Amino acid sequence: MAHHFNIIGQGMNAIKQSRAMTKQTFFITGANSGFGLAIAQAALGAGHRVIGTVRSQTARASLLEQLPDVCVVLCDVTEFDRIPAIVAQAEEDHGPVDVLINNAGYGHEGILEESPLEEMRHQFDVNVFGAVAVAKAFLPHFRERRRGFIVNVTSMGGLITMPGLASYCGSKFALQGISEVMRTEMAPFGVHVTALCPGSFRTDWAGRSMVRTERSIGDYDTLFEPIRAARHEKNGRQLGNPAKLAAAVLQLVASDTPPPQLLLGNDALQLVRDRLSRLEKEIADWEELTRSTDG
Repeated sequence: MAHHFNIIGQGMNAIKQSRAMTKQTFFITGANSGFGLAIAQAALGAGHRVIGTVRSQTARASLLEQLPDVCVVLCDVTEFDRIPAIVAQAEEDHGPVDVLINNAGYGHEGILEESPLEEMRHQFDVNVFGAVAVAKAFLPHFRERRRGFIVNVTSMGGLITMPGLASYCGSKFALQGISEVMRTEMAPFGVHVTALCPGSFRTDWAGRSMVRTERSIGDYDTLFEPIRAARHEKNGRQLGNPAKLAAAVLQLVASDTPPPQLLLGNDALQLVRDRLSRLEKEIADWEELTRSTDG
């Protein structure tokens, strides 16, 4: 009997391995740098087809120089009205997409009082509305085919906050919530949705990709200057390895039971656990007042 179960177990493992090794088509936004580039490289290395979006011909040339096998598509995720046609054309040219990696985005750093509202608006246009526009362009295709996988790249900053990151964390909190609703709505159609929540990784996020508001109010110096200086100091030396993140993403999309969100990095794990602990205490401390409003 034990031998019989062992054979069944081996059979199930073979099925899982077969699914993981099945050639799939990835559509990756912001594929020319950071996580997008790392995931594109890993997916190609695993034998998958990759359609990667970039915003300019310069970025297109750079991506093709690094990864000649990528099918490159010009797409600015803030040009919302153009995205459905771009997605339809990509599927016509390269076949049905199996996995959407909604990666395009950037970081904004600035004290809220000092930061122009327009900078927050643009942060949300890219990180929230751009990601949602791309996802919405794929939803009918995935729903009709009764399969598909959407990975919305949020951040540990979609679950925790830090001073000076109001626009960034706000945008990632928004995408985190939208992803959870999208997951519930798409589950009946066999479509998976996971929010990917990385901690600090060795990408350009804290370097050339970050928009930084100029300092103007001295009252915030004590709070914020050490934070800004530490971020500069750590840039390029973060613990997170983008290649290992990419490998984890391939493991994620091969799963039949993916989580609503996946934290990546020990810093993300610790910071989110700390916040959950504080939240539990806060709820308990104020429970009596919380309960007082019914009736």
